[in-house]
Amino acid sequence: MIKIAIIEDEIPARNKIKRFIAELELPVEITAEIDTVEQAVVFLKNKQVDLIFSDIELLDGNAFEVYKQVNITCPVIFTTAYDQFWMNAFETNGIEYLLKPFTQDRFKKAWDKFLLLRNPESEPQQLLNRLQQMLGSSSHHKSYKKRFTINSHQGIYFISTEDITFFEAEEGIVFAADFTGKKHLLTESTLKEIENNLNPAEFFRISRSALVHKKYVDRIERYNKNTLAVQVIGYPDHLITSQSTTAAFRKWIEE
Repeated sequence: MIKIAIIEDEIPARNKIKRFIAELELPVEITAEIDTVEQAVVFLKNKQVDLIFSDIELLDGNAFEVYKQVNITCPVIFTTAYDQFWMNAFETNGIEYLLKPFTQDRFKKAWDKFLLLRNPESEPQQLLNRLQQMLGSSSHHKSYKKRFTINSHQGIYFISTEDITFFEAEEGIVFAADFTGKKHLLTESTLKEIENNLNPAEFFRISRSALVHKKYVDRIERYNKNTLAVQVIGYPDHLITSQSTTAAFRKWIEE
């Protein structure tokens, strides 16, 4: 029996994982469904499982706080809507990084990787070859978006990604701000759609409503206990980090 813990604060996402697990051929037991960092720490300090499915942004913080406090020995399959954490994931027992919304096929590939690593009868060279194939298929060079299309009353024009200081979502509308502070209405409907096409070394999702360009971050200040105020060149107002992204943003901005 394979024992699994699911660390996920979104009920639809948790149900999706459970549905995919239920369709697997091997006997599996879901021993815990957890939605906070605090609960995860308590559980993992007292229980052992064979595999963890873990979201990254939880109700009370970032899931990497769990793995700093608890020394786990089992593999982790990370499931998240944010792609900037993948390096952290593979530093903390991560074997796969599933970007939401992921398909059943992607889930099955992650599961197969877990089974491969778990199988003690695998020949060392065979195991190495399979892992290299898996890593190679997921680490291909990605081409990032170089400019965005802007529709206006005067016609269509373009703005270079290099000239965008931040992206912002307001009531279902997405804007790109340039270094003069001017906001441009984009054709994209969500920040997630934009984020997936940007270089994570250059852009960071600091909250649900803002995505900043590193080279235009002028200064950061303490906003309250767990958040920061980010000052971007050319824009008079501050952008505020969310509690769950503050620690990761601090690390990212200093790299």
